Amino acid sequence: MAPLLEARGLRVVAGSRTLISALDLAVAAGSFVAVLGRNGTGKTLLLHTLAGLRAPAAGDLRLGGVAIAGLGRREIARRLALLPQDSEAGQATTVAEMVMLGRYAHLPLWGAHTDGDRAAVGAALLAADLASLAGRAAHTLSGGELRRTAMACVLAQQAPLMLLDEPTNHLDPHHALQLLGAFAARVASGAAVVATLHDPTLAARFATHALLLHGDGRTLHGPCEEVLDAASLTALYGTPVSELRDGSRRVFVAS
Repeated sequence: MAPLLEARGLRVVAGSRTLISALDLAVAAGSFVAVLGRNGTGKTLLLHTLAGLRAPAAGDLRLGGVAIAGLGRREIARRLALLPQDSEAGQATTVAEMVMLGRYAHLPLWGAHTDGDRAAVGAALLAADLASLAGRAAHTLSGGELRRTAMACVLAQQAPLMLLDEPTNHLDPHHALQLLGAFAARVASGAAVVATLHDPTLAARFATHALLLHGDGRTLHGPCEEVLDAASLTALYGTPVSELRDGSRRVFVAS
């Protein structure tokens, strides 16, 4: 089967800067790819490029073996869900209505929501610990509640590929672990995730693969056990990073 997402020779630029040069990346079902790098190294631009929101400077990008340039936005939304770095309440009046927006790609033209749509939204609200807030006015949410609502919207979309830009923004540790666990569960059932993260410890805990962006064109990609270590992270962040062990888990600490 074709990878859910495949990039060949992908080049991402910002002005005169080449942030990513000739990236080859294949994201298969069952993969959770953590994208790590310092500020300004192109993590968000990469996600936007993978989502088809900006054209790469060079290279080929495919979703399920089909060139993304030949797909309409509705078809892309059936294959791919994007969580932006920042969340806004928009025009939706309640939390449940915000999450229901994730179902638009599945609706027929002028169609009404089905029991399947409502079930998907209900499951997403539970996964994000929002069931008790379903009727809450969206503009009254805290930053963390709004972020959880945006993540629930992505879960409700039920796309096989999910691109998450700093998903733990504004989240307390409990909800950060709960939501990343919910996405990891989707991965275990055959979906895939590409997520930008600032915490390599979370990457080591939830991701199967890591993609390190140095911001000067260089990248490093592979299984977390091979890519995430003290030496590679020290080089990536430009500050000493130590690796500690907590039972079977690896913890990375900037020192």
